[in-house]
Amino acid sequence: MVDYKWTYASLGGATRVKIQSGEDIRHLGELDEKLWTVLSCPTVGLEIDETSLKLIDTDNDGKLHVQEVIKTADWLCATLTNPDVLLEGEAQLKVADIADESIRAVAEKIATDGVVTLDAVRAAIGAVAVETQAVPEAPYSGEVTAAYKACKDAYAQYFATARMQALGLATLPADAAVPGMTEEAFGEMGKKIADYEAEKAAIEGANAKLLADAQSQYRPLEKLLLLTRDFYALLRNYVSFQDFYAKRGKALLGRAAKGETPWAIFQAGTLVIDQRACNLCLRVNDAAKHNAQAPASGMFLVYCNCTHKPTGQTMQIVAAVTVGDIKNLKVGKNALFYDRLGRDWDAEVTKIIDNPISIGQAFWSPYRKLGDWITNLITKSAAEKEAKSFDNMTANIQKDMAAKPAEGQTPDKVQPFDIAKFAGIFAAIGMAIGALGTFLTSLLSEVGAIADRGWWAIPTLIICILLAISGPSMVLAWMKLRKRNLAPLLNANGWAINADAIVNVLFGNTLTEQAQFPVLKLADPHAKIKKLSKGGKWTIAIAAILLGIAVALVVFYCIGVRVVWCTC
Repeated sequence: MVDYKWTYASLGGATRVKIQSGEDIRHLGELDEKLWTVLSCPTVGLEIDETSLKLIDTDNDGKLHVQEVIKTADWLCATLTNPDVLLEGEAQLKVADIADESIRAVAEKIATDGVVTLDAVRAAIGAVAVETQAVPEAPYSGEVTAAYKACKDAYAQYFATARMQALGLATLPADAAVPGMTEEAFGEMGKKIADYEAEKAAIEGANAKLLADAQSQYRPLEKLLLLTRDFYALLRNYVSFQDFYAKRGKALLGRAAKGETPWAIFQAGTLVIDQRACNLCLRVNDAAKHNAQAPASGMFLVYCNCTHKPTGQTMQIVAAVTVGDIKNLKVGKNALFYDRLGRDWDAEVTKIIDNPISIGQAFWSPYRKLGDWITNLITKSAAEKEAKSFDNMTANIQKDMAAKPAEGQTPDKVQPFDIAKFAGIFAAIGMAIGALGTFLTSLLSEVGAIADRGWWAIPTLIICILLAISGPSMVLAWMKLRKRNLAPLLNANGWAINADAIVNVLFGNTLTEQAQFPVLKLADPHAKIKKLSKGGKWTIAIAAILLGIAVALVVFYCIGVRVVWCTC
């Protein structure tokens, strides 16, 4: 037996088999299971008709396994004359494309111009339902029928005892309830109810058989058309991730549903937030699993609770942000989510997993974190001091009120200012000023010594200091960006991923669309600060650079002093 020649491609950091012909599908059972990208996936929460997925899930465990996919491929190839029609992904077939004689015979009955469609099959099943025999009207209301059945045995006992009493063989109790109808009327009522229920059961049985026959007749054709439409899409996201790694254009606002760009079956839609459209959005089936496994993806993730107000539906999604800055992405931020059908959902950020977005963003990350830390520290310190000041103020007020002389008493004399008590404070302030002057003198001498080595010395020093601060963050970001992996996110949703799905920088840039603005020609009439001239911008830029140099030199000097101090 000659091994089948597969087409291999490098997609997402892994070598994958591309399914691109009907013959590939016919030989799917010969493909080594180790070469499949996915080993199992759930039947719910995907952008494929769940009815189609359940047809493949023959053991009804809610998962699609490799062998189930292979069996479906074998059935399709045996049922069709040419499996190439599966690549079209249409819910219709030419009757001539159906190899199975029984299915083709059914298709010929409802085909139009030699073509049978999924809509035609479902219309035929619906027509059978219309043709079913109607159940006749009941002789009595449901309440009356229920009352008859409840007292049937009691009435029968009463009438039987009455007949026995007439023969002198029994005696009715004195408190026996007297029925409001004769025995004949009661018996006639029972006969009508029994006849009706027998006729109803017969009609319903006949209708059920008619529908079962219709379904047994049309279901195989319906299954064939459903899988003709959806099976190849499944393979492109199961055997390989062809759809996910396909070259794509802009896909905003659910336009993927219209076929303008290929999307993977696990991509739920587009999250529009902070002037960006994030197209890598997944449904979250289990929040606890996601929280545990998502950090391993190495991606910056935004979790959102989404609500579709017209229907009241809710769902949780996670979106990967792969472009832009993160300063405005906060928990509680509102956004808008568009599903694959183009419906808009109100979204609210509930959780953020912080990972690098770009090397440039990683460069500023230490300073951003330092700024956040300083801000939080200042805020906390200010709050503590405010509380302490308030406590002291209230304590002093209470003390003054307690020390206030009673009526008729002479208040204590005010103590004169004693400069001796503050001599220590003045001395401490003087020492601080002297130390600051010494530090500045030393700093200037160090700057002069560095400058004597050449004009390049100070800029080089600045660059070295910046690299020392930002370098580790940039290296770590570079390593993470190279290894961003979609697999942990899918694994958290119940997928069994057999090969990594890397999202590198270039590919990641295609998954998030950032707003692009033209050159502004009109000035804001309400702006407090007017647009700066070129000279003003250069002045601010030079001033910022000089300030940065000064700060860097101070840091360097402090580091140098510590090193000297430690070595002494």
